[in-house]
Amino acid sequence: MNRINQLFQEKKSNILSLYFCAGHPTADGTATVIRTLAERGIDMIEVGIPFSDPMADGPVIQDAATKALRNGMNLRKLFGQLKDIRKDVQVPLILMGYLNPVMQYGFENFCKSCEECGIDGMIFPDLPFHDYMETYKPVADRYGLKIIMLITPETSEERIRFIDRNTDGFIYMVSSAATTGAQREFDETKQAYFNKVNSMQLTHPRMIGFGISNRQTLESAQSNAAGAIIGSKFVALLDRCDTVGEALETLLDELKK
Repeated sequence: MNRINQLFQEKKSNILSLYFCAGHPTADGTATVIRTLAERGIDMIEVGIPFSDPMADGPVIQDAATKALRNGMNLRKLFGQLKDIRKDVQVPLILMGYLNPVMQYGFENFCKSCEECGIDGMIFPDLPFHDYMETYKPVADRYGLKIIMLITPETSEERIRFIDRNTDGFIYMVSSAATTGAQREFDETKQAYFNKVNSMQLTHPRMIGFGISNRQTLESAQSNAAGAIIGSKFVALLDRCDTVGEALETLLDELKK
């Protein structure tokens, strides 16, 4: 069984997933970040593929991607750093990025490299759903990989149900139509969006991401989905703190406030 499916089968709520950008804060520290998060109980890890034009990302993740590219990070180096990661890491690993670097690498080659490293799934914010169905899903399926699709407050109920019928793993529920970045609270508009999706009784579990940075936003996400995805807050702490462990402990402390 794919590790993503296994996680959601074994743990129904309060799942915590963290995102960071490969090659940031250091060129060769990607595996260290993953191992540290896994050792300290993070349920799922999203590894960002740096790209020069990350349109869905706010300034924190844009800055991390720029630093990672300056550090020389690319897909070939990323897969090289992850080749032995499954010797001691069992949590689900997802690669998240934009199509341009993947297309240059070749999608079938990308899937093959993911399979060899033990990657479980991928997220492409700029992948059109038609292309997903016609071209990408059949290839990913051959390699046992899940392509996770995103929904936003603007996604129609018809499209949400279509995504629910035609994807696997989980649905990434973006908290707002804005770019990534920390928010102090989820307002009534976002709560209404959460309530609407909850009432649809979808087949697949959902994870809420974008804007989670404190106790209020974390608890709101966890009460309205299987769990929360945190990116910008953790990425910013990786810049501020001396070690990955310190960044994680600081994050967990701030999520209690």
